[in-house]
Amino acid sequence: QVQLVESGGGLVQAGGSLRLSCAASGSIFSINTMGWYRQAPGKQRELVASITNGGSTNYADSMKGRFTISRDNAKNTVYLQMNSLKPEDTAVYYCNAAVRSSRFVYIYDDYWGQGTQVTVSS
Repeated sequence: QVQLVESGGGLVQAGGSLRLSCAASGSIFSINTMGWYRQAPGKQRELVASITNGGSTNYADSMKGRFTISRDNAKNTVYLQMNSLKPEDTAVYYCNAAVRSSRFVYIYDDYWGQGTQVTVSS
């Protein structure tokens, strides 16, 4: 089994910054793409940003220029630096990872963290 544990959420004023972290542990041979998603009340979960094990990144349009995703492959950890936060960024942020657990089986399974609340006050 694989566990993803997020940290770094909280309450911040508009214009402020937060840095989220997500550490993967457990039965891990390799991790392909890691990413951050968010879900606001009454809305569907949406992609915030993702990063491959080679460092290629992808951002949702509304996050470009404000958010930066990065990862430490040695620590199986992904980060999300969020700057210039807006009240509409308020949501539960979820970490996601595509994990291969066996060196003998070329299958990547999808795992999710429990979520961390980010609240931006106006």
